[in-house]
Amino acid sequence: MVFASLVFLYFFLPLNIILYYISKNAIYRNILLTLFSFIFYAWGEPVWIVLLFFTAFLDFGNALFISKFKNTKWANLGVVSSVVLNILVLMVFKYSGFLVENFNFLFGANLPVPGFSLPIGISFYTFQSLSYVIDVYRGDVTVQKEPYKFLMFVSLYPQLVAGPIVRYAHVAHEIDNRKVDIRDISAGISRFCIGLFKKVCIANVAGEMVVRYMNGDLNSLSVGESWLGIIMFTIQIYFDFSGYSDMAIGLGRMFGFHFHENFRYPYISKSATEFWRRWHISLATFIKDYVYIPLGGNKKRPYLNLFIIWFLTGMWHGASWNFILWGLYFGLLIAFERLLLKRIFEAIPKIFSHIYLIIAVIFGWVLFYFVDFNRMWHYLRIMTFNTCNKLWDFSLNLTLQENMFWFVIAILLCLPVYITINRYFKNLVMRKNHLYLFKVSMFFHFILLLISTVMIVANGYNPFIYYRF
Repeated sequence: MVFASLVFLYFFLPLNIILYYISKNAIYRNILLTLFSFIFYAWGEPVWIVLLFFTAFLDFGNALFISKFKNTKWANLGVVSSVVLNILVLMVFKYSGFLVENFNFLFGANLPVPGFSLPIGISFYTFQSLSYVIDVYRGDVTVQKEPYKFLMFVSLYPQLVAGPIVRYAHVAHEIDNRKVDIRDISAGISRFCIGLFKKVCIANVAGEMVVRYMNGDLNSLSVGESWLGIIMFTIQIYFDFSGYSDMAIGLGRMFGFHFHENFRYPYISKSATEFWRRWHISLATFIKDYVYIPLGGNKKRPYLNLFIIWFLTGMWHGASWNFILWGLYFGLLIAFERLLLKRIFEAIPKIFSHIYLIIAVIFGWVLFYFVDFNRMWHYLRIMTFNTCNKLWDFSLNLTLQENMFWFVIAILLCLPVYITINRYFKNLVMRKNHLYLFKVSMFFHFILLLISTVMIVANGYNPFIYYRF
């Protein structure tokens, strides 16, 4: 099931909210959310819920074991068991085909390639569950002794299949002590409607143009069309990812959970370092806290550690060499910035460092998009005028003219325009108690929901890119 579907919007979610708020009993609410999360996850591929249960109860048991033998050598066994088995699950279901294919290529072998379909959200819930065990081992959180509460934490459907990666420490208090008022519900609905609009009206529209320009015959593609195609993917991937995170954060807020921000206007950055402080924040902080710092961070082998984490970041996104190349590309950019560019950026107008970042990110998305290296190289050559492809196509003028209004909205929404306006009106309502402004805000978000619904009904193109991870 996906958030941007009529079944979810007009049946699943309303039913969940109604049943949730008919009782104030915390146990009832937790069990209800867990059951709805199981239904949500099992909607498309019910078989993979077994794997979710396995991961959850494995780490639940290991955390209890670690707590019982705290500060002894036996506690090490519990954390090693969780790390090894969670990585093994990921390797089998996500990377086994990739590893066997490369082994066959390197050694001329003919081993059968495993054909597992990727369980939805496996990278997210394994990371969440594993981070809990590590935090118990470190003494950062108290062990959870109720299995149904831990199962709710792992399976909570607002963030189950595509993040943000929620750590147990972020929600431990709210599992037992959620307090929701009308302001939380209103803020959650508003955030959800914004995310839905981003996904359906921006990401999906951009995605159709991406397919048109990047999936077709590259020999007939003009230089202008190649740039428009990758710019559309730059827009699509941001609004797809951030739109889903907005919906997840909004849904969590409706049920009393306050998830951390996951995307903070990354395209306003002025360096690759800043970009990754704003892009997929939950993943970046997870890798920093559980891999980079334990390896020594900046104090011990900083550049080796840097390339290790960027190799892993690329690998996390998919079992393909193009993702690894994309991760190492950002590792090189950040290393280069540390060595040289940082001093240059401090001495020049900020507009130039911003232009550098946007161009660097656009070329990075080419590496991310194309699994086929031949098509990737061909596309890069078209973008850089290294082919005989024509510079412009007349149909491109029509596309730009027809979509000009949409382009303006997409670009504006990449900037912190909405959050600034929303903060202004919120302060105005609180200061002058103008309830009509609150009603105007709710009406605005209702219009976003209505427009998104019309787009869902009218358009069959509705993928979530993050479901691939």
